[in-house]
Amino acid sequence: MAFDYKKEYKEFYMPKSKPTIVVVPKMNYIAVRGSGNPNAENSEYKKSIGLLYAIAFTIKMSYKGPYKIEGYFSYVVPPLEGFWWQEGLKNTIDYQKKEDMQFLSLIRLPDFVTKKDFLWAIEEATKKKKEDYSKVEFLEYDEGCCVQCMHIGSYDDEPKTIDLMHQYLKEEGYTLDINEKRFHHEIYLSDPRRCDEKKLKTVIRHPIQKK
Repeated sequence: MAFDYKKEYKEFYMPKSKPTIVVVPKMNYIAVRGSGNPNAENSEYKKSIGLLYAIAFTIKMSYKGPYKIEGYFSYVVPPLEGFWWQEGLKNTIDYQKKEDMQFLSLIRLPDFVTKKDFLWAIEEATKKKKEDYSKVEFLEYDEGCCVQCMHIGSYDDEPKTIDLMHQYLKEEGYTLDINEKRFHHEIYLSDPRRCDEKKLKTVIRHPIQKK
């Protein structure tokens, strides 16, 4: 059976609908940077998703070809994630100004995938799909101590869940630590094209530090 990160690491991907503190270890990602309203037609964000999955599946299916990744095992491609921020705003997101959004669109890489393997996947996908993958990067990220919660419902309703998270972290003796290196983080467990908006599941995670 294929290794499923969501099931094996439930503390990171399947939290309760109640805030908790979690320490997230260093992970490697496929990443694409961009800006603008993610909901707009032909947005940079929507294009980033196609780029990410092309590389993610090139790596996943590599075992079928001559290129062999050391330590490879069968796995389910982890869920889509995103780091979000807006220039000039600290510790908050203005959901009414989506055109000002900046993002890093992400998919986690298995630990056995090296930078060398990633570069091979870029070259392989470029050759086979005849597309430009120069925006895709290999990102090492150590997220550290965070508060997180499962949000159920529309993305625009996230502030309600975030308010609960921020109240909880204060009660536990922490302060919010969103800055130019630590971000508002979302993990998308539902496909909005196939799921009722009221049932969308999104992990929301914010970096924190002890007071």
